[in-house]
Amino acid sequence: MNKPLLAALSSLAIAGLGATPAIAAPHTAVKTAPHSAQAVKATVDFAGTVSLSNCSGSVIRFPNSADTDPALVLTNGHCLETGMPAAGEVITGQSSSRSFGLLNSAGSRIATLRANQVVYSTMTDTDVTIYRTTTTYAKIKSSYGISPLTVQDTHPTAGTAIKVVSGYWKRIYSCNVDGFVYRLKEGDWTFKDSVRYTSACNTIGGTSGSPVIDTATGKVVAVNNTGNEDGERCTVNNPCEVDAGGNVTVRQGINYAQEIYNIPACFTTGNKLDLNAAGCTLPKP
Repeated sequence: MNKPLLAALSSLAIAGLGATPAIAAPHTAVKTAPHSAQAVKATVDFAGTVSLSNCSGSVIRFPNSADTDPALVLTNGHCLETGMPAAGEVITGQSSSRSFGLLNSAGSRIATLRANQVVYSTMTDTDVTIYRTTTTYAKIKSSYGISPLTVQDTHPTAGTAIKVVSGYWKRIYSCNVDGFVYRLKEGDWTFKDSVRYTSACNTIGGTSGSPVIDTATGKVVAVNNTGNEDGERCTVNNPCEVDAGGNVTVRQGINYAQEIYNIPACFTTGNKLDLNAAGCTLPKP
């Protein structure tokens, strides 16, 4: 799970940082400009993103979340501090004290948030970890002026202009949704209905867990997670695309993300996980 899935699945790694070139240094925030007076786009910068010890992430809320709810942090399943979940494994309610560096619009770290629970983590069908923090959205807003990023609860659309915002590297990648992959296979893991980027989003190690933001709405439509580094077929760091007929396609240098539009249906009042809720399709333990 190369860059996103971190250049590692190898021992130290979920981070893949050792393989990341030093020149992938911090970039300044990129802000979108309207194509016309009628098409004003959202400003996409680092506000609300976080840096982890080995990955990127973001403070997220769902359409029905309340300001008084405990704030949630989204990153990849393979970024979990206790190690990557095995194929078929789903983790819920696991204790955590992980810390996150909260960033402002310029990418400066302005606070440290701390988790008290891994609410949900898996690398089955998708690649996500959701942490519950010890604070609320309202407290983060009043203390630091930072609002969470809202998760889009509808399927993303091909051709959409997106930005992949890495809190770890303080770098923003701009490209488009190229299409969707029926099955993305990488080593022991298989991801369903993955987002494929156009080639401009050449993400690297440490960008794992970055929010993928629709530049028109400012909403999070996916979470960055992997890419084919060496042109190999279906191996770790070299995922392959498998269509409904079983045909395999390898796209060296192309990167991918996992959809998250199905996650809001699994959270009820108070940002509480309910995998039995109507419409929830996330894998269960």
